[in-house]
Amino acid sequence: MSGFVASPSGSGLRLAIRFALRELRGGLKGFYIFIACIALGVAAIAGVTSVSRALTEGISAEGQSILGGDLSFALIHRQADEAEKAYLGSLGQVSGVATMRAMTRLPDGSDQALVELKAVDGNYPLYGSMVLQNGQDFAGALSRKDGVWGAVADLSLLARLNISVGDTLDLGRAKIRINAVIENEPDKLAGGLEFGPRLMISDAAIPDTGLVQPGSLVRWHYRVRLPGDPTDATLQRVISSAETDFPKAGWRIRSRANAAPGLQRNIDRFAQFLTLVGLTALVVGGVGVANAIRAYLETKRNVIASFKCLGATGGFAFQVYLVQMLILALIGIAIGLVIGAIIPFAAGAALAGVLPVKLVTSIYPMELGLGLVYGLLTALAFALWPLGRAHDVPPTALFRDIVSDKVRLPRKRYLFATAATVLLLAAIAIALAHDKRIATIYIGASAGAFILLVLVARGIMAIARRLPSVRSTELRLAIANIHRPGALTPSVVLSLGLGLSLLVALALIDGNLRRELTATIADQAPSFFFIDIQGSERDAFQALLERNAKDANLQSVPMLRGRLVALKGVPVDQIQAPPSAAWILRGDRGITYAARPPKNSKIVEGKWWPENYAGKPLVSFEAEAARDLGLAIGDDITVNVLGREITAEIANLRQVEWQSLAINFVMEFSPNTFAGAPHAYLMTLGWDKEVGAAEELGLLHSVANAFPTVTAIRVKDAIAQVNDLVAQLAWAIRGASSVTLIASVLVLAGALAAGHRNRIYDAVILKTLGATRTRLMVAYGLEYALLGLATAVFALVAGGLAAWFVISEIMNASFTLLPVTAVSAALIALVLTVGFGLIGTWKVLGEKPAPVLRNL
Repeated sequence: MSGFVASPSGSGLRLAIRFALRELRGGLKGFYIFIACIALGVAAIAGVTSVSRALTEGISAEGQSILGGDLSFALIHRQADEAEKAYLGSLGQVSGVATMRAMTRLPDGSDQALVELKAVDGNYPLYGSMVLQNGQDFAGALSRKDGVWGAVADLSLLARLNISVGDTLDLGRAKIRINAVIENEPDKLAGGLEFGPRLMISDAAIPDTGLVQPGSLVRWHYRVRLPGDPTDATLQRVISSAETDFPKAGWRIRSRANAAPGLQRNIDRFAQFLTLVGLTALVVGGVGVANAIRAYLETKRNVIASFKCLGATGGFAFQVYLVQMLILALIGIAIGLVIGAIIPFAAGAALAGVLPVKLVTSIYPMELGLGLVYGLLTALAFALWPLGRAHDVPPTALFRDIVSDKVRLPRKRYLFATAATVLLLAAIAIALAHDKRIATIYIGASAGAFILLVLVARGIMAIARRLPSVRSTELRLAIANIHRPGALTPSVVLSLGLGLSLLVALALIDGNLRRELTATIADQAPSFFFIDIQGSERDAFQALLERNAKDANLQSVPMLRGRLVALKGVPVDQIQAPPSAAWILRGDRGITYAARPPKNSKIVEGKWWPENYAGKPLVSFEAEAARDLGLAIGDDITVNVLGREITAEIANLRQVEWQSLAINFVMEFSPNTFAGAPHAYLMTLGWDKEVGAAEELGLLHSVANAFPTVTAIRVKDAIAQVNDLVAQLAWAIRGASSVTLIASVLVLAGALAAGHRNRIYDAVILKTLGATRTRLMVAYGLEYALLGLATAVFALVAGGLAAWFVISEIMNASFTLLPVTAVSAALIALVLTVGFGLIGTWKVLGEKPAPVLRNL
């Protein structure tokens, strides 16, 4: 045994590895929960990141088809002029597409529907295939026959209006015939959120519809197919050249590398959230790791004592069991990586008809490597502490450890190593996050919840210790079990607390979002939005509304679209805006002008301009957005409207109630800013009293028939669609987050299994002294119920606070505590703790007394 005492670090480590491997020859009994916890967390992280990568690769592989070209130049309100068209034509083959929302009607005026209209030229599509259900030629389906333009539509439009292929519809001032149903639209993803079914016509039919007027809300997309196979670097050079040659064009340029930015951002955010959920599952599993190591070291007290009596150092004992822990962790990590590598293939097969893009399934080493790093660091973070405690404890203390109330801290080196590992784990998670602020808050909240759970467990034990004696023997035994040395209290509270807190938070966020959509917003929002109202029609249109909706509240504002190009003289592409305000700098924004302050917002800083103001262009900016973008009163902003750049000075800041869905804008300008600019009007209608669907639809019929070029959006329909999206997302998040609860259940089962040895001794002695199995079951049931209830209360408080922060501070909405969620959390905690506890206890109570008594 001389190798124990004096040996170089290398030979000492080799000896420790030999001893570690020898002890593992007995099998993995007692470590199945350890391995399962690590495998579950690693599989979640590796699987989520691999699926995200597969989706990203799918978007990249189909970038040309999704975008509709190698490059896309988008303009709002106006078409490209001759010089711009000549420039685009010099780059390669060009396809022009116009998109807008419009109303289509049955010829007899009995019904109508909002559609996402898309007008295409003869070159469409440059990439991909436009597939129709009947196999008809696309160009032929859009051609004009017998004075009626052809069209193709989504099947949902035919179902909505109860029509068939071959029937005619009114679109604006023109008649169209539905010649086919769309089977595949290659560039559909590039369009973003849609509020109606797709209807496609030829761009030659646009003049006949009368839908495009000065100021109409129409977007013109010019897709360019460059010759050959241009690289991403070539595309970037073309973009830079276009911005240099046409600095004031106001077009938004995208390349195939950024074909669906909105979808990509959503994928990144969702993947970030699920990765953090996987990390939470690993942290919960880490509790199981610590429990397993503590229980294992307890069985090895005699071995460690023997090592030390024979001259082994504490460092040697630490090395032996650290090596064992790493081997077991690597087994769990390997299992998790195999599962994580399979998940993208399983997801690709299961979601083939659901996802908007095909997954490029493969084995992604970087994503699997991330799972390995997370798993290894988590195992170390939770193993170093219990392993370190055994370093320099004398053999006699090791034998008394089970009944010792004294909390012993490991040496400073182990404390430092544990802290460094935890910090490294958090730093990696934050550094790789899409939204670092949210990741930091999430990790900070998880760390805070973990620390609170430790304090809650100790608080429960302290309270139980100080409770006065009760008459009920079963309850007295249950309370004693909660605070005795070696109690299950810390393990049960830690194992369930984080998982339940996360589920409570998610359920409350989901419930509050639904309430905000279906109750608060639905009550405050107007009934209809009417867009593309021409100035020559505004008075007649308003008169129609007043006749048909006498008790309604009408609001009307001029409506333009513009794109921010500079803040305080700095181009927006050089500004790193926080995620909360980055959306303002992306694409075009709705803008308006007004002589008076709007009714649904409040000026919090500065003053409004006089009604007859005629000086330098001024703008009122939304207060929170201005703060996030670093803007203040007196700063200049530059917007591009209709190809013209306009610089205005911020005169005041407004607080806007966005949740009202009333007419609100981030930017409202002084009237002289857009003098002479062509524009349409936006109008809202809201009934103060409850009206039925029949009355709303009746008004919609009147508007659609009298003003065919005005687009009407029924707010209830839009809210219902958004609510469906929220519901689908909520189910996906809830399902993914159940991984954390599964980890909690595994840890709970492990903690109870680790405590069975002590429970066997207790049960045998108590049965020998006359206790019946029924009374013991009642006592243990009360113990588990009290622990489960305390954990449920904590989960409700912690999850409620987390949900309140997300809803109130991040989403700026009102928060309500939902009692059903509280009851559900309590029931889950009670069922898990009492159920698993009593299942294990029943086995314990069945042990024969004689073998146990002989070994006491």
